[in-house]
Formats: sequence, structure tokens, C-alpha cells
Amino acid sequence: MLHNRNLRREGNRHQNGAMPCRSNLVLALLLLGLALCASRGQDVTRSTNTIPTAKESGSAPKHKKDRTLTSDERLAVIASALDSKTPRHAERDCSHLVHAIYERAGFPYSYADSDDIYSGVEGFQRVSTPQSGDVIVWHGHMGIVIRPSRHVFFSFLHAGPGIDDYKSQYWIGRGEPRFYRYVKNDRCAGCTLARKSE
Repeated sequence: MLHNRNLRREGNRHQNGAMPCRSNLVLALLLLGLALCASRGQDVTRSTNTIPTAKESGSAPKHKKDRTLTSDERLAVIASALDSKTPRHAERDCSHLVHAIYERAGFPYSYADSDDIYSGVEGFQRVSTPQSGDVIVWHGHMGIVIRPSRHVFFSFLHAGPGIDDYKSQYWIGRGEPRFYRYVKNDRCAGCTLARKSE
């Protein structure tokens, strides 16, 4: 009988500060697993939920080799975002953080700030319904959608990189976000896909 009480007390290590790091890692892994399940069930075609940007309407014809990321490639973006071992001190703000995450996942593009991406840049296609791994952007802020069914995204927040609900009062107060999907060009791995910021 005495050992049962001791076992219960031993299981409450988080009260003395020994478990917070582990609980953050468990939460990140849980979100990654849920995003994996959600992305497997989503359609990876570009057809029904794309919105043409000003640059797309009336501009150059689409190349047949251009495509959006597969579910496994989107998971690589999410894994790169949630990887707690990745150093984050070099990224100065949200747009640099997103740029670094996409590069670490193997999907490079020339740096563009959040206002440029909000307006639309080459290499990203605007969509009305986000999928895991898509970019969410407001004027002056951006992040990566982790779990769209729960409105969870990853970005540089007040306390540093972390996750938040983009339907919370704070983010609703910033206005309507736009969602963009990375377009991969299979003709040349490593090609520059987005224009440089000016």
C-alpha cells in the first residue's frame, strides 16, 4: 500500500520543474502526428482551392513540371518547424524563420518578407483552404500552418518560436490572413522560386 502512494507522487515530477521540456517535446510530436494523419487524408491536387494572384492572371503560362508539395514533403516542412534541436537564434523575425524552415526541409526560395508574400510572389500559389505546411500570412507577419483543422500555426511569437491558434482574438484583430502553398519546380532542383525583396 505504501508503494502505491510513492508511485503516484513519483509520477508528478512536473510539479518540481523536471518535466516541462519533455511535455513541450511530447506536444510537438503529438501535433506532428496529428498533422501527418490530417495531411494523408487531404487531397494534394491544386485544382479546387486555388486563388489566382494578380501575377498569375494574364501572366506567363504554367509549366507542367510545376507542382505543389506532396503530403510527405509537407510533413518535412512541419518536422523542420517543430524540430526542437534546430537552432533558432539566427532567424531575426517571422519571415526569416519561415524561410530558414523551408530551406532546412529542402525547399529553398529567395527570401521575401511577409508583405511581399501577402501580395503574392513567384513560387507560392494562393489557396483558400490551407493544408499542413502551407504559409499563413498577414501584413507584417507570417508562419507555417501545422494543423488547419485546429487553426494551429508555427511562427515567431512574442516569446520566440512557437505555436498558436490563428483564429484567436489577437490574430483575428490583425485582419484576414492569406494562405500560400509552395510550388515545386521539378525541372531544376534548387532553382530560385520567389523574387528577392527590394
